Formats: sequence, C-alpha cells, structure tokens
Amino acid sequence: MTLTAVKTKTSCGNFFEDFHVGQVIRHGTPKTINEGDTALYTALYGSRFAVQSGTAFAEEIGYPYYPLDDLLVFHVVFGKTVGDISLNAVANLGYSDCRFLMPVYAGDTLSATSEVIGLKENSNGKTGVVYVRSTGYRHKEPGNPEKVLEYTRWVMVKKRDENASAPETTLPELPEGVSEDTLGQAVPELSIENWDFDLSGSPFRFDDYEVGEKIDHVDGMTVEEAEHQLATRLYQNTAKVHFNHHSEKNSRFGKRLIYGGHVISLARALSFNGLGNAFHITGINAGRHVAPLFAGDTVYAWSEVLDKKRIEGRSDIAAMRLRLVATKDLTCGDFPYKNEEGKYEDGVILDLDYWIVIPV
Repeated sequence: MTLTAVKTKTSCGNFFEDFHVGQVIRHGTPKTINEGDTALYTALYGSRFAVQSGTAFAEEIGYPYYPLDDLLVFHVVFGKTVGDISLNAVANLGYSDCRFLMPVYAGDTLSATSEVIGLKENSNGKTGVVYVRSTGYRHKEPGNPEKVLEYTRWVMVKKRDENASAPETTLPELPEGVSEDTLGQAVPELSIENWDFDLSGSPFRFDDYEVGEKIDHVDGMTVEEAEHQLATRLYQNTAKVHFNHHSEKNSRFGKRLIYGGHVISLARALSFNGLGNAFHITGINAGRHVAPLFAGDTVYAWSEVLDKKRIEGRSDIAAMRLRLVATKDLTCGDFPYKNEEGKYEDGVILDLDYWIVIPV
C-alpha cells in the first residue's frame, strides 16, 4: 500500500521568519458588532461615559445613535490581526500613531488589514520584533469600505527555527504623536448647549483642567479569570498566551497573561472618576505595557494633563493630551510612575499617552 503525504489544513500562525517588510495581510473574519457586544463590553469594564452609554443622551447632542466605545472598536480590529501577526507572540510591546477616524455604531461590520513596516531579530536568536501598521474598516456599502481606525504596533514573536537566518533589520520611523489635524475627526458637530452635565456625571469641561494637573482616579478593580477570558474571546483574539493554560503553564510566567488591551480598557473605565466628560478617545500617541497583569491583581489608575488644544473650526469640543498610568495592587494617591533613574516604579503596568475630546 502506498502512503500519501497528508497536507495539513490547519494553521499554527506566522513566526518571526515568516514576515517580510512590505508584506500586506488581509485578515479574516469581518465582525458585525451588535448590541450584545456593547452590553458585554460594559459588563466587563463598567465604563460610564454618557455619550457611549445611551441613545437619548447621544441624540440630544447631535449623534444619530449612541456610538460604540472607541476601545471596543480598537479591540475588535486588533483581534482580527492576532491570528496572522501575534498568534505566536511572547508579548505585545507598544502602540503609536493610533487615530480614530469616524464613529462606529451597533450594526456596523469591521474588518482589518496590516502592513509589515519593520523587523528586528532579538539578540537571543529565539525571538524578533515585528512592526505593523494596521487599518480597520467598516462596511456599510458593498465595495466601499471606510477607514475607521489606523494604528502602529510592535510585538515580540517567537521564531519557528532558532537557526533560521535573521532578516535585515528595518526600524520604521514613527511620529512622536498623532497629527493634530485629525483631533476630533470622528465627532460630528455637537449641540453642546444640550449637554446635560448632571446626566453626564461630571460638571467639569475643557477650561476646568490645567496642564500639569494630576488626577487620582481613586477606584480599583480586581481582574477575575473569567472576565479576561470573556474579553479575549469577545474580540476573537486567539493569542495562546491569553487563553491556553496548558501551553502557558510552561512559560516563563507559568500562567496566562491578561491581554494588554484589557488593561487599557480597565484604566480608561476607571478614569471616568475625574474625567467624566472626556467622552471620546481621538488618538493614541504612544502606549507601553510596562509589566504583565494576572488574574487576581487589582488595577488602579491616575492621569496627568500633558497638553490642551483648541480644535480649528470647532466651538463645541476641544482636545486634551493625557498620560494614563495604570498600576496593579498599588493605589495611586502618590501618582507612581518613574524613579529618579527614569525606570518605572514597581507596580506600574501601563503608560498610555493619548488625546481625548471634551466639551468646551
């Protein structure tokens, strides 16, 4: 009997040596975000920003319907990329030049593409860093996808064969921050005179904040195993470091890592206490996951106002640049960040530099 070679139909994902600069990947499984997704997102993080929480408030100020939370859009687009970019990741390292370009609503379908813009093998010869520029689209009219989100991220990916030759190092030039020309682009003209500051949960608007001001968001939230597992699956994020305990019990941490985006959403939700009217993330300049988070850890957060900008042609909203710092098992009354040597203090897990918009 002659044996025929069996060709596998399954995928183990891409390893570091599978990438090349200029490679463009169309990611599978477009996802329609429905009301159930938004309800589950709220259940996971408890976000309370009024514009994204209820149609009546959103319609009163000029939205046709309440828009989705910006980070829900980010996570869904990010999740599309995981199977091709970071299924074999050791860690997601950072983000830059992330721009939210238009509002997304329940019923919209999102898809994603990525371009590899940089590669660098690590000195251990076992892993390398892959830089990608990813774009999220919504599909309302056949054949006419609309850009809703663009961002760059870099991720450490395992090599399949440690003896495989290293690609030529290519490091992309990344901007220091998002272009100020795009601030507020995803927000329609609003009737701010109809903004109800009692219903929004905060009396503070643009002029009430000062550059250099620091805000302790006070509240903490303990992460449960089931919550971060639900979140990872909601975004169809298949990275084994987040959900496969069988494989990760032999990793350097001995257990599953919580998806970094989960940390961002937790910290953003906590920031409502002090920034309740900062309703829209318009851009992320840079983000770094400083240390891992695990189930059972409690997340706290604080913010610093880095800059303030009036938006040309807009009398309804203005922009503030914020630093959002998240910690684990460490309250933020003393605003923990970096020590005198410039190293992050123990307990700091997230350093996010981003722009929000807020009523004037």
